Amino acid sequence: MTFHEQLARVTAADREFLLSAPVIRRALAGDVTRELYVAFLTQAYHHVRHTVPLLMAVGARVPDRHAWLRDAILHYLEEETGHDEWILNDIERAGGDRAAAAASEPAVATEAMVAYAYDTVTRRNPLGFFGMVHVLEGTSVALALNAAGRIQQTLELPSNAFTYLKSHGELDKEHINDLAGILERFTDDDDRQAVVRCARGIYWLYGQMFRSLETAVPLMAAGLPQRRSA
Repeated sequence: MTFHEQLARVTAADREFLLSAPVIRRALAGDVTRELYVAFLTQAYHHVRHTVPLLMAVGARVPDRHAWLRDAILHYLEEETGHDEWILNDIERAGGDRAAAAASEPAVATEAMVAYAYDTVTRRNPLGFFGMVHVLEGTSVALALNAAGRIQQTLELPSNAFTYLKSHGELDKEHINDLAGILERFTDDDDRQAVVRCARGIYWLYGQMFRSLETAVPLMAAGLPQRRSA
């Protein structure tokens, strides 16, 4: 069994916690409002905007014994740059307020997920970050493409309001194979445990982010969350 397969096996219960979020089940059934879709995109923006800085932080901390990983990180950087702008474009095309979304505060769960990723990279083991990659890209492939079509049909929005879900989902199909190859070269037990630990934490926090969305919709309707201070 490859390490990628082992990772999927030992985090299966954590993955189920994420997928059992009611809003995910609603999305797959097409039971989504425009406000809920924009709320999801807003939280996606708040974590996706950190992907490139996190990758740069990992690259700066890769130990010499994993020098080969730097090329893979550069490839990820090339492909992940600008995805936060995709999301803001989708928000605007879905009838949301692009500027308000960019200026809003992230949900506590979203902020905690990002902080957990930075803590993993800067304080624990930078290779643990690939546990987050496993969660986000696996979820993207498993859910985004299926949910995007149902949401689009329900909301009668144009295809260009789903750039993030559709394009990112297709791109992540390729990334999963890349990730499997990377993980197989992690042979040290401490590195593997760091990946597992990070994946479990991200599954839980990402699940909480999705669970917070239904609360976020009425707050947004009331003019909240507040804008970030300058």
